[in-house]
Amino acid sequence: MIRPAVSPKNGSKNMKTETHPTKVATVISCQCGATYRTHSTRENLRLGICAACHPFFTGEQKFVDTAGRVERFASRYGSVRATRATKPVRK
Repeated sequence: MIRPAVSPKNGSKNMKTETHPTKVATVISCQCGATYRTHSTRENLRLGICAACHPFFTGEQKFVDTAGRVERFASRYGSVRATRATKPVRK
C-alpha cells in the first residue's frame, strides 16, 4: 500500500513542531581537556573519557588507582606493567 504524501487530516506536508526537540550548539568537554563543538538537544556536555584519551584509540594502558590498590599489588607481586608472552620456538 502506497501512502499519500499529503496527510488526510490537515492536508499539509509540514512536520509537527511540538513533537521535535530543539537543537542547540553545544560544547562537549572531556576530563582530559579535549573539547568538541557540535549540535545536540542538551547544552555543555561533560564526558569522563573520549576518543582522545581512551586506551583503545591511544594504544596505552592506564591503571585507575582506587585507594592505593595498584601500589599495594606492585609491592606484593612486583611490576604492574603487562609483559608480552613469548611464542614457543618450533623445530
